[in-house]
Amino acid sequence: MARPPHEQSSNPYLTLSLKFKYFFVRKMMFVKYSNAFIIFPGGFGTLDELFEALTLIQTHKIHNFPVVLYGSKYWQEMLGGLRGRMLTEGKIVEDDFRRLHVTDSPEEIVSVVKAYDPSGSEPSSHLR
Repeated sequence: MARPPHEQSSNPYLTLSLKFKYFFVRKMMFVKYSNAFIIFPGGFGTLDELFEALTLIQTHKIHNFPVVLYGSKYWQEMLGGLRGRMLTEGKIVEDDFRRLHVTDSPEEIVSVVKAYDPSGSEPSSHLR
């Protein structure tokens, strides 16, 4: 099973649970069948999946679907760090931040996801 030892049980709110022998297959399936990523506060695995999705969108390997960070206080410091040295040194560009929506509102998440048009329009950002 491709989970850290302390995360061996499935989320109790799932209606369907899939188990993968290899972690990279799990990550590929997350991205392949997604039309949005809603990222809640988490650890290294969460950050890995967030940055992998952003990288794949940035390099046009997958379509530019909404990436929503839930919990503005949790993500504030990390986003500040990205806007600091990485942005000023040109490792990322301001346009990369347009890929992110940061919110504390479940209703806003629904609105962002519903507004997504997979035909190619860029989602507008709610980055704070």
